[in-house]
Amino acid sequence: MPIFAGEQIKNYHIGFDLLLAFVNRITNIPISLLYFQIFPLVTASLIGLLTYKFVLNWKKSETAAFWSTFFVYFGGDLGWFVYFLKNGHFGVVESMFWIQPSVLTLINPPYALSLVLILLGLNLMFLQKQKSSLFGFLFLTMFFGLLIQIKVYAGLVVLAALLLTAVYDLLINKKFNYLKVFLGSFIISFLVFLPNLKSGSLLVFKPFWILETMMIFPDRFGWVRFGEAMINYRLGGKFFKAVVAYIIAFLVFLLGNLGTRFLAVFYWTKILRRKKPESFDVFISTAIVIGLIVSLFFVQKGTPWNTIQFSYYSLFFVSIVAGIVFSGVLKISKTKLANYLLIFGMLLFTLPTTISVLAHFLSSRPPAMIQREELAALEFLSKMPKGVVLVMPFDKEAAENARDYPPRPLYLYESTSYVSAYSGQPVWLEDEVNLDIMGYNWQDRRFKLEEVVSSNDSQKLMDFLVKENISYIYLINKSKYASLFLGRNKIYENELVSIYY
Repeated sequence: MPIFAGEQIKNYHIGFDLLLAFVNRITNIPISLLYFQIFPLVTASLIGLLTYKFVLNWKKSETAAFWSTFFVYFGGDLGWFVYFLKNGHFGVVESMFWIQPSVLTLINPPYALSLVLILLGLNLMFLQKQKSSLFGFLFLTMFFGLLIQIKVYAGLVVLAALLLTAVYDLLINKKFNYLKVFLGSFIISFLVFLPNLKSGSLLVFKPFWILETMMIFPDRFGWVRFGEAMINYRLGGKFFKAVVAYIIAFLVFLLGNLGTRFLAVFYWTKILRRKKPESFDVFISTAIVIGLIVSLFFVQKGTPWNTIQFSYYSLFFVSIVAGIVFSGVLKISKTKLANYLLIFGMLLFTLPTTISVLAHFLSSRPPAMIQREELAALEFLSKMPKGVVLVMPFDKEAAENARDYPPRPLYLYESTSYVSAYSGQPVWLEDEVNLDIMGYNWQDRRFKLEEVVSSNDSQKLMDFLVKENISYIYLINKSKYASLFLGRNKIYENELVSIYY
């Protein structure tokens, strides 16, 4: 585990990281260039192309394929509208209803890559339905089976949807095709992820935590009085009032996140009238429902809100369905003028999310940076023999004080893994956010480190370094801990960073 030296990686999907490392090894293209410039372009392009191809094959409609791709790229919530009503001008509260808008897909590279694998699987599923082959089956099970190592949430949603579709196909159509795909994908998933699963369930049953926090948190929907009332109704045993309040909160959550994609609801009114829905309809519908149910009823240990990522896949499939429905609306429209008005209205109420989020993220000054001096120091460290690096505890107070002065250096932005990432060396303690998500007891290690550095005792520090097998100390010169290392063996120094051995 590069950010928690001495431990093994656990409870994490490392597929994206392995792919990145593999491409780096065979091409020698720098990891940073792959991560920030090349992979995003490739995954963004593939998501659009594969969405278009799947819907075109499935519905035989270029219009449906176009609008599905539009919603996959630009679908957003109604946060911009709520912000306007509250403040009288346009702005953005990122993920006001908890689920991130489509435009933010690339800030989560494993999520983006998981969509590529899902779409590859869906396209292959369609081809297998037309003409089954062993070669196609093997690739299909591989795409769905490896998905769990790219993004755990995606793997669980797709496997569950495959199982329910297999049951449906077996009972209604008396066919075993989807059952075979499920079993093959499940076996691959089990084999590739089991070695990383080192603890029990990472999920905790906590119904409607997402709805409660959406209402109460000021950086979300922020209807505090309503949120407090619904929780008090539940705790006070006022059953009827609690049910009504939670239903209202759920509708706010659902409609707020759907935005113009609420059109997708009409797709299911059509499906329910069919005597025999298609297997694709069953797969997509169950994936949507499963993603929402897990997000609404469970939280994740360490980082409760992380389970909202199950719902990302719900909205992804909803986006596909919304495009199909909107193309149908345009098809039954009687005049070109009516079509133009419908398209104008759709763009008017969909694009503000993307525009406002982009305006927020693509500001004139980026929020964070790695200074040249740090890059030079990390480059030097990368050429040294392998050894554990000690980084000083992340200073939240100093980071908060620097908030109004972007771009902030990464060491004053958040606890991240940048020292390990750019030096290629294992770090004793870094990136507390992800350590929390993966279930490591990093708090004890941090307490031990703080106790040593705050003692200002050189001998105690020396004993600590020897005991923990630490080879290098990476220190920001203006750190409040700098005086503790005076007189130690300094092997590198520039205006910003000192490295001790």
